[in-house]
Amino acid sequence: MAQASRSRGVLVPIVLIGTTALSGCVGSERTARSRPPPAAASVPAEPAAAPDGPAERIGAGTVKVALVVPLTGQGGAVGTAMRNAAQLAYEEGQQPDLTILVEDDHGTPAGAAEATERGLKAGADIVLGPLFAGNVRAASVAARAAGKPVIAFSTDVSVAARGVYLLSFLPQPEVARIVEEEVATGRRSFAALIPETAYGNAVEAQFREAVTNRGARIAAIERYPAGAPEAAVKRLSGVITGSSATADAVFIPETADGLPAVAAALAGAGFSPARVRPVGTAPWNEPALFALPALQGGRFAAPDRAGFSGFSARYQARFGAVPPRVASLAYDAVMLSATLSRQFGSQRFAEPTLTSGAGFAGIDGTFRFSPEGTSDRALAVYEIRNNAVSVVSPAPRVLGKPGL
Repeated sequence: MAQASRSRGVLVPIVLIGTTALSGCVGSERTARSRPPPAAASVPAEPAAAPDGPAERIGAGTVKVALVVPLTGQGGAVGTAMRNAAQLAYEEGQQPDLTILVEDDHGTPAGAAEATERGLKAGADIVLGPLFAGNVRAASVAARAAGKPVIAFSTDVSVAARGVYLLSFLPQPEVARIVEEEVATGRRSFAALIPETAYGNAVEAQFREAVTNRGARIAAIERYPAGAPEAAVKRLSGVITGSSATADAVFIPETADGLPAVAAALAGAGFSPARVRPVGTAPWNEPALFALPALQGGRFAAPDRAGFSGFSARYQARFGAVPPRVASLAYDAVMLSATLSRQFGSQRFAEPTLTSGAGFAGIDGTFRFSPEGTSDRALAVYEIRNNAVSVVSPAPRVLGKPGL
């Protein structure tokens, strides 16, 4: 159930958890509109390396949280932006009762283990981060030993576990959402072109499950080496091209870098997106792809863009740079920590609190954690047409029952 309350003069979504209202992770859109963002680089410059020592502290509250991100080394620029997003969340959260211990993991598993241990020794009740899968594995060892939960930012579901929750843009919910929408609009037969990549491997099982669960059928699946889809398109041509095509949708879980080659191969094979609809996932949400002829009329599932647009404007006004897409995850993690601390006292980071089925309102829409550590998100469905995208099915304000 969604309601609204007023905070800093603007409406803030509320998600009910049992009988307790949980404030959503949304800052002031009015501030963003009144201060035009300056022109800036895409992310802040990577900071110079610094010796390990006491963590940087944001705030001076009684509840301590450790933010473990790369400030130097691999991913340093992204980690710095996530640190900035945490600062912004603290400021827009009206200085909550938090102390954020910012720990540099140097982009390595060993660094993540050491950074996590430092944060825990300093009294952190929860670990926010790390960013990379290997670093999450290393950090979780120290966190489990201390009996503290982790809210990590990796997209690799293999690192999710009880007590290790992934607040990230996982592809599996996107696959389920786009299949659900296509079946609801009458498409019953799906083909798929899936790259032989880690991403392709991650989504194939979810695709098969989603189609079966919705009572549709899989006409054919073809795999192809990354960057070389031509042979697979040719093998699939009888299913997705011509007047005798047996599929009415073709699922293409490709990255923004890989999709142009697939679109070119489809066009070369005589594929008509008006006859067989191409469908995909959030990596399609890239303006450079919207002019590809083979994708016109295509649809994909992704988080609603409105929340991030407002966050990005506020971030630019505060830090003079455009944030990377994942920066909103750090913002939401801090806002979530602050809200749970206000509402749930000593049970703020207990498993039943973190895994409430109602979920939480964030920058990118409603999300929730499963007891196994994966996450689900309320996603919108977009359609590509005339070199642009528009929403054809808005993101729901409230998530359905888990597993549906």
